[in-house]
Amino acid sequence: MAQATQAAANAGGPTQHTRFQFKKATKEQAKARVALDGPSGSGKTYTALTIATALGSRIAVIDTERGSASKYANEFAFDALELSYFSPEDLVEALAAAQAGGYDVVVVDSLSHFWSGTGGMLEQVDHAAKKGFGGNSFGGWKEARPMERRMVDALVAYPGHVIVTMRSKTDYVLEANDRGRQVPRKVGLKPEQREGLEYEFDIVGSMDFENTLVVTKSRARSLTGAVVKEPGIEFGQQIKAWLEDGSTVEPVEDLITEANRPEATFEDLGALMRKVRARRLEGAPMLSPEGQPTTLGERIQERGKQMRRAVQGGDAERGAA
Repeated sequence: MAQATQAAANAGGPTQHTRFQFKKATKEQAKARVALDGPSGSGKTYTALTIATALGSRIAVIDTERGSASKYANEFAFDALELSYFSPEDLVEALAAAQAGGYDVVVVDSLSHFWSGTGGMLEQVDHAAKKGFGGNSFGGWKEARPMERRMVDALVAYPGHVIVTMRSKTDYVLEANDRGRQVPRKVGLKPEQREGLEYEFDIVGSMDFENTLVVTKSRARSLTGAVVKEPGIEFGQQIKAWLEDGSTVEPVEDLITEANRPEATFEDLGALMRKVRARRLEGAPMLSPEGQPTTLGERIQERGKQMRRAVQGGDAERGAA
């Protein structure tokens, strides 16, 4: 029996009944998930727009920097949305509007405001702690963390390319100059964002005051450890080539269309949800037909609930008759 089980395993056959099934891994085409961090003046916004131009034709910029991106409107073609309040829920809604507008690239400049700006995560935690937990920050984090998770899910599940910038705090270090004298130099420290956020992105780069980009994380082997002075369109094209090197997948837009299809049955929605979950796209931002911000997973679930209520209502009417 043991030999038969091992033979089945070696042949790729199932050895037991389970809902978890392995399959051969394949590289699929994907959308960019890029994060750029650096101090003020390091060129994050310009570099983000350069990469965006290489990736797509319709670019949306969610601008938290008081219109700073628009200063480059003579060099790049994009539409801008300027925000002054930075609730994570507002970013989800802005991404849903971008999806509905058909933008194939979204730049969030900068994501740090949704962490430490007005209405950002730190304020949300503080408000939650004061409101329901007697000022206890642990309770505040428990209350606010799902809001942040929803925001991150919307970023990574957006149907198009996503590029975010993050501010870095600055400090001064002493270095020897050409004459051997110790002189101060301004440097960037870690980005203003929660620990571990970089794991959500495929490519992470740090920029310095000389506008040099150092790739600190990359799933694209050709860019691992790259050091690029004043990154140009070629850098964005390298990212695009890596993203397009793989098998094609069903566009997220098609899944959103299916979720809104009036004639979809309960069974259709169940099959769609399984597909969406397999690709971890429940958090994909979208607008409902009524124009309300939601996510792909929530839309499918809501339609399923509507169908259940309709069936229950019909049963109740037949019972009364």
